[in-house]
Amino acid sequence: MKQLAHLVLEDGTVFQGITEGVEGETIGEIVFNTAMTGYQEILTDPSYSEQIILFTCPHIGNIGTNNIDEESDKIYANGIIIRSISPENSNFYSTKSLSQYIKNKNIVAISNVDTRKITHILRNKGSQYGCIQSEKYMNIKNALKKIKKYKKIKKSNPITSVGTKNIQKWNIKNLKSKYIKKIFHVVVFDFGVKKSILNILEKKGCKITLIPFNTSVNTVLSLKPSGILLSNGPGDPRLYSITIQNIKKLLNFFIPIFGICLGHQILALSLGSKIIKMKFGHHGSNHPVQDIQTKRVFITTQNHNFVIDPNTIQKNMLVTHISLFDKTIQGIKLKYHPSFSFQGHPESNPGTHDIQKLFDNFIKNIINKEHLYAKKK
Repeated sequence: MKQLAHLVLEDGTVFQGITEGVEGETIGEIVFNTAMTGYQEILTDPSYSEQIILFTCPHIGNIGTNNIDEESDKIYANGIIIRSISPENSNFYSTKSLSQYIKNKNIVAISNVDTRKITHILRNKGSQYGCIQSEKYMNIKNALKKIKKYKKIKKSNPITSVGTKNIQKWNIKNLKSKYIKKIFHVVVFDFGVKKSILNILEKKGCKITLIPFNTSVNTVLSLKPSGILLSNGPGDPRLYSITIQNIKKLLNFFIPIFGICLGHQILALSLGSKIIKMKFGHHGSNHPVQDIQTKRVFITTQNHNFVIDPNTIQKNMLVTHISLFDKTIQGIKLKYHPSFSFQGHPESNPGTHDIQKLFDNFIKNIINKEHLYAKKK
């Protein structure tokens, strides 16, 4: 029999529910995700590190879980909030139920709560920190104290625990394909990169080296990259001061750079723009984004709490994409440099594949750069 549990918000609001996952208590910033599918990809996205995911879809878990759809080897989120979790699952890929999956991953979760009401609170008041406590840990006063302490600590440091700690090569199994005529070396600043991003680059003929967030400029150059990818990841990009300074220096070497989500924000900061925090962020797989030049609209996957301040766009930057939800900046490129970035997740897991062509644009920039060098020689 499942135990009682409650969710305490930092404004003092309390929601009663039942325990899912393991017993215990957990604290994090609550973000709501509007995706109706792809819950396993969402749960294993390292960008959710130290957050609590609230699923607005009222019923999840009906297709179970498997080892194929994971974006990383663990759930980095601190907790999960669900209206209803399916007691059964049916899919030929499924290896275990969602309930068993989150227990195996040692995650504290709560179900049978009014997720619609919680979402309304977050939309009206802005993002909040919260605490989930299973039955024997339930204490509202202690929860509020812990939330206050946790919030103060987490606002001062970047989240560097999810990316690689050492320089390492990514799997190169697909590079032996007869369809791949050219191999490019892409160096990835790993802030918490998703597996699907690396898989797409690999299939497009890239050998990949993962590097830590604080890798020096000289070390990056010694790897002789064809291109540099600034990956997705969690946290406040403004706290990655070492990375920002290093990217600013790397831009002088005319190496094509592609930034995704957190990487997009870090590229903007290295160019002199400012980043601001959103009221409640974008989290979902149904977000319309428009290409400013072609006017074409793409349905995209989003997962971010920060955006570029439009008043700080620099003279050497062009805005390429905007959100049709709120007109926030979704893409930029440099005027005189083969580099660009995108706020959403072009690998589209979960979500439509509308915007995956950005990976092709990255490869084209690498090829064009190599052609320029060949002409000079």
